[in-house]
Amino acid sequence: MPDEIQGKGRFRRKIENFSCIRCGSLTRGNGYTDHCASCLASKHVDNMPGDRSEKCHGIMRAERTVYARGNYTIYYVCEKCGARKSVGASPDDNIDALEKLISV
Repeated sequence: MPDEIQGKGRFRRKIENFSCIRCGSLTRGNGYTDHCASCLASKHVDNMPGDRSEKCHGIMRAERTVYARGNYTIYYVCEKCGARKSVGASPDDNIDALEKLISV
């Protein structure tokens, strides 16, 4: 299936499977997957979602989650460069890992 590109400079859907940089679990990508469903770790590879243009490639550590309106948001910090980002949790994400990081 080819990549979907939704506008210049915008989200690029990349369907990729990957092994987690932290725990080694295999994650099957759906084009929107950007973190491990088991441990929630991510890799700092994008400037814009899906562009794979970031040179850092550090581990994005999930530092907290927020649960609001029936959805989890995961907040990340890059262990290499300190960049921060947030993403919505996936339905496949480990609920125990999400709840362990809930902010009060």
